[in-house]
Amino acid sequence: MDIKRKSKWATVALSLLGLLLLAGWYWAAGIVPFLLQPDDPRNRAFWAWSGGDAATREALVTVKQEPCPGAPFILPSEGFVGLFYADPRAPYTPRNPHQGIDIFSPGAPGITPVYAAHDGYVTRESHWRSSLIIRIPNDPLQPGRQIWLYYTHMADQAGNSFIIDAIPPGTRDLYVEQGTFLGHTGDFNGESGRPIWVHLHFSMVKDDGRGNYLNELDFDNTIDPSPYLGMRLNYACTAVPVTCTADPTCPD
Repeated sequence: MDIKRKSKWATVALSLLGLLLLAGWYWAAGIVPFLLQPDDPRNRAFWAWSGGDAATREALVTVKQEPCPGAPFILPSEGFVGLFYADPRAPYTPRNPHQGIDIFSPGAPGITPVYAAHDGYVTRESHWRSSLIIRIPNDPLQPGRQIWLYYTHMADQAGNSFIIDAIPPGTRDLYVEQGTFLGHTGDFNGESGRPIWVHLHFSMVKDDGRGNYLNELDFDNTIDPSPYLGMRLNYACTAVPVTCTADPTCPD
């Protein structure tokens, strides 16, 4: 009996060790780019936002209330675009890169406005406290396909929503025009115990071909927002701070 108990506890200990090693690998994969590339403008900007004063932060904020020339979308919120599309840095990894962009707010939770990036139809699932998704029936850059715009972290840490009352949980296909006020940025991170900075996570999600959005957590289900916003938002070629450009996509 004692031998069996020892064997059982040994198995548990090995399993826990394996989980710790895996977690350590994921952490290292995300933080190493910061450590190995301290002169990378993307990393310098991130650290400047993290510890900078008000003037330093203000210089990193992108404010764009009108579309960039030739681009169909407006930036859905002002702030510091600090994590980019396909970003491999923590909390993401090269194997699981960032699915959209993170726009960090200069103010406290519930202060910075969030807007509809394009005309479309809002859905907010009944269990969504900080999220909504906008259906775009006709992709302005690839006519004939439907796409979706996903917004999240629009609540405080306790899950109190900052989404406007006109979009309650259970909302389906509510039409909004580009620039419609949707709510405010927040720092809600679901049931995770990991705190986050106040920001808006914004991503473009593919349709499944039957009128439904695909799982945004799968990078392959998402679209590079760079040409839609007229800014270099892909980690591979982004500029800091983010601005309008005539050539928003990465060179081949």
